[in-house]
Amino acid sequence: MSLPDLDPSHRGALAGAPPPLDTRAIGARLRAAHASFVAAEPYPHVVLDDFLPARVADALAAEIDDPALAWQPLHHVNERKLVYGDLAHMGPDASAVVRALQAPALLRDLECLTGVAGLLGDPSLDGAGLHRMEPGGYLNVHADALAHGKRRTWSRQLNLILFLNRDWDDAYQGWLELWTPDVQRCALRIAPVFNRAVLFRTTPTSFHGVPEAVSCPPGRARRSLALYYFRDESHAVRLRPTRYVPRPGDRRVRRALIHADRILLAVYALLKRYTPLDDARVARLLRHL
Repeated sequence: MSLPDLDPSHRGALAGAPPPLDTRAIGARLRAAHASFVAAEPYPHVVLDDFLPARVADALAAEIDDPALAWQPLHHVNERKLVYGDLAHMGPDASAVVRALQAPALLRDLECLTGVAGLLGDPSLDGAGLHRMEPGGYLNVHADALAHGKRRTWSRQLNLILFLNRDWDDAYQGWLELWTPDVQRCALRIAPVFNRAVLFRTTPTSFHGVPEAVSCPPGRARRSLALYYFRDESHAVRLRPTRYVPRPGDRRVRRALIHADRILLAVYALLKRYTPLDDARVARLLRHL
């Protein structure tokens, strides 16, 4: 299925794939949401339903279910999900959507939304791309890494998460939770319903997660597209990896496990930045163990 609502000026931009989505309507919504974004609690964010044209979202959802995708498992104490971030080998519609949402025109609209100048898309999709949580999947509450895994001068500024789950029942859980800066309470639960986008600033205290494990029926999954936006600081940015934190009701053993896992992930982040090691190589290694 090809993407509708195309800007003719972009035709032929992607050989063998649909041209990028015309994002002018999306951009207008982003610019109009600036005031509500900056005033939102517990930190700047906005929730936009019907984010993509329906046929585009349908095509994207179909490609995320492609059985040929070589999903990378991220299974450890603090998360259990699958990721696919190889833009060159995504389906044509997924690739076109990602490229359109990282195009210069949309970056300018995101700057209007957030007030952050100099935003950059990440074609390497470091940690981003297609995400999938099967039954039992979860993501503990955390503040995201504040720097790019490989590009040493890039600071992370913004998350975009687009949900691709039709007929998602509340009983399936899997809400995206936004927590207060002191991690004492969940301020907002966002259901991962079809074609709903959430954008929020990436800061040391933008705590969020999917701590209530997904409980959809077997054969279904919580699906999303995640994109992260950066800024080039023109100097080396201190490596600050993902900071997982316990919830107030977590017991002592669980708190210890979360902390220990966080230390291991910090070591991995150092290796990833300063050696050839990366997520894809680790995934290939794990498949042979």
